[in-house]
Amino acid sequence: MAVAPAAAAPRRVLIPLDIARPPPRPAAMRVMRLGGKTMGTSWSVTLGCAAPSALTPLRHAIEAALDSVVAQMSTWQPDSAICAFNTAAPDSWHALPDEFASVLDAALAVAEASGGAYDPTIGALVGLWGFGPQGRKHDTPPDSSVAAALAQAGWQRLQREGRDRLRQPGGLQLDLSSIAKGFAVDQIAACLDRHGIENYLAEIGGELIGRGVKPDGTPWWVALERPEHDAAEADTIVALHGLAIATSGDQQRFIAHGGARLPHVLDPRNGRPVQNGAASVTVLHRQCMLADAWATALMVLAPHDALALATAQNLAARWLVRNGSGWNELMTPAFAAMLE
Repeated sequence: MAVAPAAAAPRRVLIPLDIARPPPRPAAMRVMRLGGKTMGTSWSVTLGCAAPSALTPLRHAIEAALDSVVAQMSTWQPDSAICAFNTAAPDSWHALPDEFASVLDAALAVAEASGGAYDPTIGALVGLWGFGPQGRKHDTPPDSSVAAALAQAGWQRLQREGRDRLRQPGGLQLDLSSIAKGFAVDQIAACLDRHGIENYLAEIGGELIGRGVKPDGTPWWVALERPEHDAAEADTIVALHGLAIATSGDQQRFIAHGGARLPHVLDPRNGRPVQNGAASVTVLHRQCMLADAWATALMVLAPHDALALATAQNLAARWLVRNGSGWNELMTPAFAAMLE
């Protein structure tokens, strides 16, 4: 006898509590799309626009903004500003471009607030575990190598003179990959704003920001990550009206080693991939840069410790946590308040 599949749970909807009245929609507005490659992944913009002729200069402006982020903060581009700092001699001082300084300000603020669960100085560890431009490693690094790379890290080792000068203490390697992509999404948004585009959804590698509405007046709906292999789990969608979203976890990016599933997220406190039961953390924030960084920090902390910190920071965050036989979902009050 055939068994009928379980009914899917009803869809859940999140709406920003302080949602503003959307901008007026031009009578002839229609959906248009731009996209390309950047930062080892893809970027895309879906926008409501009445003038197709405006797309070419808009594309050029977006590509220039993304190229600037790469030139400053990509560890995969040998001539970038961050690579110049990482390979510099001990006790040397380096001028920071304004965008670089802004991202570093945000990264260090999250590092301090998270008690070091987030740290932008773990470039040596990222490379050691095969997550950086050096390429994938097939063996777990020995404890001695982890300890040596960990000794090179430490956000407290950074010394700045004013806002725009940074000292290389020797051997320290910055890695801003867990915040630069979010910053790049914000840069696309800023570019669209400057060009008078008021209705859009911008994305880089799964991190998104939205403004305004679609031409039909509905929000830019985005689905949150679901537990894998769980078809009965409810879809959760969020209206990205003035919000950005970033997710960190091991459902999409991980390596399998010795039967273990190791996420592409390292714990700066012990130098090893995170293994605390969390499958993913999603953060909603006005700035994609901060959603990106906080998603990483909250993925590192034990889920209930992360929940307490995110609640204290008034972050809208949600966790999927493995419990052996299935999943638990945790959410902050700020996230729960957005559920319709």
